[in-house]
Amino acid sequence: MKVGTRESALAMRQTEMFVDAMRASGFQGSLDVVGMKAMGDIDLTSSLDKMGAVGAFVRELDEALLQGRIDVSVNSLKDIPIDMAPGLAIGAIMRRDPVEDVMLPCPLDSLKPGARIGTSSIRRISMIKEARPDVECVPLRGNIHTRMDRLDKGEYDAIVLAKAGLHRMGIVREAYVLDPSAFVPAPAQGAVAIECRSDDEETLALLSAIDDKVTRECVTIERRIMKALGAGCSSPVGINVRKLVGGFGVRAASYMSGSPVHEYVVIPHDYKEEDIERIAGRLRGE
Repeated sequence: MKVGTRESALAMRQTEMFVDAMRASGFQGSLDVVGMKAMGDIDLTSSLDKMGAVGAFVRELDEALLQGRIDVSVNSLKDIPIDMAPGLAIGAIMRRDPVEDVMLPCPLDSLKPGARIGTSSIRRISMIKEARPDVECVPLRGNIHTRMDRLDKGEYDAIVLAKAGLHRMGIVREAYVLDPSAFVPAPAQGAVAIECRSDDEETLALLSAIDDKVTRECVTIERRIMKALGAGCSSPVGINVRKLVGGFGVRAASYMSGSPVHEYVVIPHDYKEEDIERIAGRLRGE
């Protein structure tokens, strides 16, 4: 099995997690890692919403899958477009890691007015501006170590990262969790997905052994709401779903209309499309 991945340290670590999970499931075949560079890795100056960001981190891997050069690809699910390329399927979603965003090296409320916060995420910028309109958000892209190096050099007073990335890389830094009830994580944040060709029944069967049912249920709702909103990977929307005893708790925040809209609702385990549309409507301010 040829395993496609981006070449960043975090992407390679996520691929190691996939390989370990496959071995733990009993798979004894070959697992050959094929590293690639994505457009989102090469162009570090353009903002993602301005560079044709749909699939900016997965497009090259998707093409390799469809051309048969690789059999599976390992991606952060939040980077996979809601409308996937025809012929591809998500064969497995691994157990979710922490979903929260964190701020380094200090809490948001401790920053002085005018402080420079490094982030290029429109969602994060919108939430920071809602909580602290007196600080400045400055573009910052690159891998985890690049961002931390620029913080350490004094280019920023603080930066925002995904807690899951630090967790996977085993990085121990002074980091402060941004309250997920106010700083709602990106849809599918913390989840690693394995893509394959939709007609590759053998690979789909193998991947089913490492698919985490609860994670899939939760991120499916998150992505369905995004689809109903007409939103994409770089939209200023946060959605996080947790499975509860009596249903699914859906927390969401949208800045698509220019004004913040926050929502929390519990939908039944056997939710209907109307439930998804109702949430999307509220996030649109309807």
